[in-house]
Amino acid sequence: MLKFTEDHAWLRLDDDIVTVGLTEHGVALLGEIVFVELPEIETMVSRGDDIVVVESADDAADLTAPVDGEIVEVNADIVTNPGLINDDPLGAGWLFRVKIDEPAEMDDYMDEDAYKDMIG
Repeated sequence: MLKFTEDHAWLRLDDDIVTVGLTEHGVALLGEIVFVELPEIETMVSRGDDIVVVESADDAADLTAPVDGEIVEVNADIVTNPGLINDDPLGAGWLFRVKIDEPAEMDDYMDEDAYKDMIG
C-alpha cells in the first residue's frame, strides 16, 4: 500500500514497517539534492517530529515523521550519494524505515489519485 503526504513524501506499509521517501514531484521542487541528514537507528519518533534534512543547491527541507514509531533502518547509500534520491526517488532513493505503532495512522494519508489531484 502506497500513501502520500502533503509534504511530498511517499509511505509504503509492509506488515508493521513503513518505508519513507520523497516523491518525484517533491524532488523536482527541491532540485538536485546534495546533502541528506538521516535519523539514528532505534530513535523513537512521534508524528510531526523533524527527523530528516534534505538540501539541494538552492533549497533545504525538513521532513517530519509521518507516523509514531521506532526508526529501524536508514538508507546509508543516500548519505554518501544523495543523487540517488533524484535518480530513483521511489526505489533506491528511499530515506528510512520506521516500525509503526499504529498501522491505522496510514489511513490519514492520500492514495495516489488524491496526491496527483493535489499536485495538479
